[in-house]
Amino acid sequence: MKKIPVGISSCLVGETVRFDGGHKRDAYLVGTLSEFFQFHPFCPEVAIGMGIPRPAIRLVKTGQGFRSVGVQDPDKDFTEPLQAYAEQQKPRHAELCGYILKKGSPSCGMERVKVHTGGRPSRDGVGVYAQALMRHNPLLPVEEEGRLGDPGLRENFIQRVYVYYRWRELLAAGLTPHALMTFHARYKLTLMAHADYRDVGQWVAGVTKNNLPSVADKYIERLMALLKTVPSRKNHVNVLQHIQGYLKKELAADDKAELCEVIERYRRGEVPLIVPITLLKHHFRKCPDAYIDNSYYLSPYPQELKLTNFL
Repeated sequence: MKKIPVGISSCLVGETVRFDGGHKRDAYLVGTLSEFFQFHPFCPEVAIGMGIPRPAIRLVKTGQGFRSVGVQDPDKDFTEPLQAYAEQQKPRHAELCGYILKKGSPSCGMERVKVHTGGRPSRDGVGVYAQALMRHNPLLPVEEEGRLGDPGLRENFIQRVYVYYRWRELLAAGLTPHALMTFHARYKLTLMAHADYRDVGQWVAGVTKNNLPSVADKYIERLMALLKTVPSRKNHVNVLQHIQGYLKKELAADDKAELCEVIERYRRGEVPLIVPITLLKHHFRKCPDAYIDNSYYLSPYPQELKLTNFL
């Protein structure tokens, strides 16, 4: 698989674009993830001509919503230029399959950005550029670099990037009712780990050539929304046991007992998710099943990312 195009705040890849002339290079992003993602850097503050270094800005809450203004000179308002830059970049953003933003930035922060209201700061703001980016691209997986330190959030974001990338590839190849049904079948087990997906399955079951465009739009919107939920250990156990059922006639009694024990140990938090997944893969190599082989649940992204080692 070729590298996936992902947007990123320029400072996170080591570009010296911060207000103080520095950067916030993230070793995990430029190391591990750059092996799989083709990063496209953006710095809206530099792009609108604020310079390097530059006076700091902050968010303030007004009757017209969040405004991005100078810390030392509040009369300097950069809100419209930042929003206009996001609008200008819509064609570039449309080519992306994910975006990683700088935590806490008044221009790029995804959530909990410090906002000043009557001299009292609170953490309920969204960066001006980030807000426009997400409004223009509601399906795009977006995350902050700070939250990627959490194993569950990291795995969730990267999985969503791969899902969206595969969806874009599906559209590029030419969507058909059969292709949509196949795509959904490959993600059924993944959805089972996230949420109740029965409504999505009903839409797909009723797809025809005539209603394909509307069903596809509704499907991907619902799919990407459901996948934002980080799966619980309980839900993963349910999926693992469901997959185990495909081996009930093939495994010897001792192999069944071992598999049950490994899943139970995962349920108790004694081993990470990679352990039962690896054992299941081992058994399905010996006893192939077409549905499981085609499912993305056991292999949702390159194993070199080692994301399930920490879940």
